[in-house]
Amino acid sequence: MTDTTTDKPSVLFVCVHNAGRSQMAAAWLTHLAGDRVEVRSAGSAPADEVNPAVVEAMREVGVDISAETPKVLTYDAVRESDVCVTMGCGDTCPVLPGKRYLDWNLPDPAGQGIDAVRPIRDEIKTLIEGLIAEIAPRQ
Repeated sequence: MTDTTTDKPSVLFVCVHNAGRSQMAAAWLTHLAGDRVEVRSAGSAPADEVNPAVVEAMREVGVDISAETPKVLTYDAVRESDVCVTMGCGDTCPVLPGKRYLDWNLPDPAGQGIDAVRPIRDEIKTLIEGLIAEIAPRQ
């Protein structure tokens, strides 16, 4: 799996508001894989800001996402990605030939406190570690 402009795989994480699950997934992938993977995240109906409980939960594990902002899902973001991981956005993500699609069924942290967000954060980390082993293992 390679992008047309680079030899590293690219992953797009999509959830409805791009304020919780997709932000944590993108941050984990960037944190754990470094520059071995190109990372994007977006939402079908982006929120105004990243969920503060999500920011705090990631800060607890040494990952700062306080500067991130939710972004709108675009056709180009899907086209430019090798793997599209959806998280509760249903069929709002365009399906293009030649792309790999994964759907991670994760609870939505919207409106939840930090205690509810921590297990979601940890489950996402586990999923990300598996994804890295598949698409960008250490050489």
